[in-house]
Amino acid sequence: MTVSYIDRQALSVLSVSVMEALHMTKEQYGWLGTAFSLAYLVGTPLGGWWIDLAGARRGLLVSVLAWSMVAALHAVVPGFGVLFVLRLALGIAEGPSFPGSAQTVQRILPAGDRVRGFGVLFTGSSFGAMVVPPFASWVYREAGWQVAFLVTTAAAGLLWIPLWYIATRSRDVRAQLDGAAAQDEATAGPRPPFVELVRHPIVLRALAAIFCAAPIFAFPTFWGASFLHTNFQVTQADIGHYLWLPPLVFDASAITFGHLAARQRRPEGAPARGLVGTGVVLCAMLALLPLAASPWQATIGMSIGMAGSAVVYTLVTADLLARMPLGVASLASGILAGAQSLALIIVSPLVGRLVDRLGSFDAPTVALGLWAIPGGVVWLAWRPAVRYMPRARIHKAT
Repeated sequence: MTVSYIDRQALSVLSVSVMEALHMTKEQYGWLGTAFSLAYLVGTPLGGWWIDLAGARRGLLVSVLAWSMVAALHAVVPGFGVLFVLRLALGIAEGPSFPGSAQTVQRILPAGDRVRGFGVLFTGSSFGAMVVPPFASWVYREAGWQVAFLVTTAAAGLLWIPLWYIATRSRDVRAQLDGAAAQDEATAGPRPPFVELVRHPIVLRALAAIFCAAPIFAFPTFWGASFLHTNFQVTQADIGHYLWLPPLVFDASAITFGHLAARQRRPEGAPARGLVGTGVVLCAMLALLPLAASPWQATIGMSIGMAGSAVVYTLVTADLLARMPLGVASLASGILAGAQSLALIIVSPLVGRLVDRLGSFDAPTVALGLWAIPGGVVWLAWRPAVRYMPRARIHKAT
C-alpha cells in the first residue's frame, strides 16, 4: 500500500510544476484524477478477482513491478494527452494493490486481530502520502520534476519487491496465501457472481460509507499542493513542509480506532457505530477549512478530515470483511476500492472547474465536508445481516 500511494502521489506533490510545464488548467488536472479513478474503478474488482485466484504472494509481486514501470514513465510525458493515458494505465495496474493487501490481512491474521490489522494496513497508504512530499520536493529542488518522478517511483518498487519475496518465501506463508483459494471453495461453495455480490445489502451499506469518506481522504492527497499554492501562495519547493502532517494523523487515527474497535465487547454482528459516527463528524469538519488563516491552520484542518476518513475506512472495511467468506475477501475489497474511485470520478473535475472559476478552494471544501454526511448516516442507520449468504444457498435451504 505504501508503494502504491508513493507512485500515485508523486503527481499530486509535483502538480504545481507539472501544470506549469505542460500548460494545464486546474480542470485538466482534475480530469487526471478522474482518469486514474476511472481506471481504478475497473481495475480493483478485476484485480480482486485475480488475486482471489492467484493468491496475494505472486499477484502483488507482478502488480508492483508493472505499476512501478508505468509510474516511472510519467517522467517523460510531452503533454496532457499522454499524461492522461498514463494515469489510466496506472489505475488499471494498481487495481490489485488493496485487494491483495486485504487478502493478506484476512488470511494471515486470526479473526480477533484483523480489525487492528486493517488499521495498520491503511497506514501504508498514508505513509506513502507522507513520504512523498518531503522526498519529491527535495529531489525537485536538486534536479527538477522529471527526475523527481523517476527517482521517487522507481525507488519505491525496487526496494519493496525483494522485501516481499523474503517475507513470503516460507512454506507456511505460501500455503496461507496461495493454497487457500481451493480450500475456500470446498468449504464455502463457489464464489458468487460479481453482480450478486455488489447488490448485496451488506456490500451496499459499506459502499455508502466509503463513498462519503473517499473525497475527504483524496482532498489533501490529490489537491493539497494546489490548495496551499492557490489559497496561501506556498511554493512548490515548500509544499513538503506541510503535507507530511495529514497522512501522519491518518496513520495515528487508523491504528488508534482499529485498536479501540478490537477492544470493544459487542454482540456478534454489532458494528462499532459510535466510533464510525465519530469518524463521520471528523470528515464533515473539512467544511470549516475556509476559516483557516494560514498554511498551518489549513494543514491542521485537512488533517482532521484525514483522521475521520481513516476511522471510516478502517472500521467499515473490517466490518464488511468480517461478514464475508474468506474466498471473496479480495473481490469484496476491490468493490470497496471501486466505490472510492467512483466518488473521485465525480468529484475531481468538479473541484477543478470550481477553482478555475472562483480562484479559491473555499466553496469546494465546504461542499466536500457536507458530502460526507449522507453516506455516513446510511451506514450508521442500516442494520446488516451478520453473515453473507449467496442466493443459491438461500434457495437451497428453503
